[in-house]
Amino acid sequence: MISIYSVSALILAYLCGSIPTAVWIGLSFYGIDVREYGSGNAGATNTFRVLGKQAGIPVMLIDILKGWTATNLAYMIGVTTTGPYNSVAFTNYQLALGIAAVMGHLFPIFAGFRGGKGIATLFGMILAINLHAALLCVLVFIVVLLVTKYVSLSSILAGFMYPIGVTFIFPVYVKSVIIYGMCICVLILVTHQKNIERLLKGKESKVNLFKRKTT
Repeated sequence: MISIYSVSALILAYLCGSIPTAVWIGLSFYGIDVREYGSGNAGATNTFRVLGKQAGIPVMLIDILKGWTATNLAYMIGVTTTGPYNSVAFTNYQLALGIAAVMGHLFPIFAGFRGGKGIATLFGMILAINLHAALLCVLVFIVVLLVTKYVSLSSILAGFMYPIGVTFIFPVYVKSVIIYGMCICVLILVTHQKNIERLLKGKESKVNLFKRKTT
C-alpha cells in the first residue's frame, strides 16, 4: 500500500543519493571540481584518478554509506506499510529506496544533475539487502584492484559478481533481487562504456594504494 510515508522515504532516499560527495570534497579541500577532469564523472573512481587515494577513499566510503542509509530507510517506515521485515514486499521496498538513491547519485539535484556512475552507492544498497553477497563483491573488488590497480575494472567485476552471488552462492527467495542483480550488470556496461574502451586500449589510469602521491 502506497502512503505518504513511503513516498516521503523515496524522496529522502533520492536526496541522500544526491549528496555530491566527490564534488564537495574536491572543491572544499582541493579547489577542484572532479567533473572537469579525468572521465568527467563525480564518483569515487574519477576522484581516485584526479585527486588520489586521500580523496578517493573518503568519497568511496561516503557514497557507500549513502546507498546503505537510503536502503535502510525501509525500517523507519514500519511493517504496517511494507509488511514484515522478512517479506517480499519489504525487500522490494528496500530495492525501490536503493534505486532512488542510485538515481540521486547519477542525477544529483545538488550538483546540476551531473553525478557519478553509482557503483559505490549500488554497493551500499546491496550491503543493506544481502550482506553475504556484498562481502563477496568486496573480496572480488579488492583482489582485482590489488592485481590490476584498475578501480574501474575492479568495480565492473565486483558488480558482475553480485547476480552470481545471489543466484548460485547465496541464493535468495525474492526473485526481484536476482532481476535487480542482472539490471546492475546492464547499468555497469552502460555507465562504464568509456572505461571499458580505455581498458581495451590500455589507456585506463591505475591507482597504487600503497604509494604516496608526489607533488
